[in-house]
Amino acid sequence: MNIWPVPQVKIGENAISEIPAALDALGADKVMVVTDAGIIKAGIYSKIEKILKDAGKEIILIDEVKPDPSMQLVDSIAEKARHSGAQAVIGLGGGSSIDSAKVAAALVGNGGSIKDYLGVGILPKPGLPILAIPTTAGTGSEVTYLSILSDLENETKKGFGSAFIMPKYAFLDPALTVGLPPHITAPTGMDALCHCVEAYTSANATDFSDALAVKAISLISQNIRTAFNSGSDIKARENMLLGSLMAGIAFANAGVTAVHAFAYPLGGMFHVPHGMANSLMLPVIIKFNAPAMKDRFGHVAELMTGRSGADWQDCIAEVEKLCSDVKLPRNLKEIDIPESAIKPMSVSVMDQTRLLVNNPREVTQQDAFDIYTEAWSR
Repeated sequence: MNIWPVPQVKIGENAISEIPAALDALGADKVMVVTDAGIIKAGIYSKIEKILKDAGKEIILIDEVKPDPSMQLVDSIAEKARHSGAQAVIGLGGGSSIDSAKVAAALVGNGGSIKDYLGVGILPKPGLPILAIPTTAGTGSEVTYLSILSDLENETKKGFGSAFIMPKYAFLDPALTVGLPPHITAPTGMDALCHCVEAYTSANATDFSDALAVKAISLISQNIRTAFNSGSDIKARENMLLGSLMAGIAFANAGVTAVHAFAYPLGGMFHVPHGMANSLMLPVIIKFNAPAMKDRFGHVAELMTGRSGADWQDCIAEVEKLCSDVKLPRNLKEIDIPESAIKPMSVSVMDQTRLLVNNPREVTQQDAFDIYTEAWSR
């Protein structure tokens, strides 16, 4: 069993107050903050800025991150980091900002473009130390060795993995997520739920990943509705952050499965938000994978419902009910994906071998077509 390292994690209200001490431990007085315009507008960056300035830290702000960041974007950020004199990089925001920060920091210590290092374990040496401050409970990027980037040329997403992009510190402060609107809380929360369900039903699941995934399934399924309906509930927000973190560690060690593989073409071709794409594919993939994992999907249903004796069909029903409760769409047709896209998406998904190899059932080209067909019209 191989267990990936995790950062030093600070979780709870006012966790961000400990950022200066972490930077001091790293010997970093000049820091690059990688974020997006929405975080600036929401006033979240100003809180971090004050903490850093009060501690005498010099800041280089990069606020150009977009959803589903492209390889070209992170190359640009890395080039700025190389010439900035930054001694550490902070990723502030959702998965897009944290993934961008991780890759840019890594490239500072390595020449060339991210395209030179796609895959897992190819990066030859470390770059700048990374601190992650998530403002959503979803991706788990703050505790993974992976970053997912858009390949604009091929209209898909590609993974980059290295122990060198694991953050040194992660700060999970629920106060930063209180202002997250319901339409963001829902898909990011479902992304986290997919992470732990997929990790638990991965062909590479271990006792270590199982323990984290099981707890994460309970935390997320028991708190996502409250976080969606009552965004100021600080305990629900903290539990969602903890569940997302545990799910991130679980899938970093066990891998995600066909749910994410099938979500990537939706994001790459049609820019469907990642969490929404996962939520659309999850019930269909549970049905496909059930013959290989009936007991485990039944256990997922028990964890989500609190009812003993649930089976894999209950798992599908509970996932569908949860998606409905947080106002997520039911099928691809509902979000205007054309039926003509089924075939090209089914071809594209077969390139996601890094993920499909973790799936408990082999996925054929015909399976892929059938899965997308069901997801379109169900």
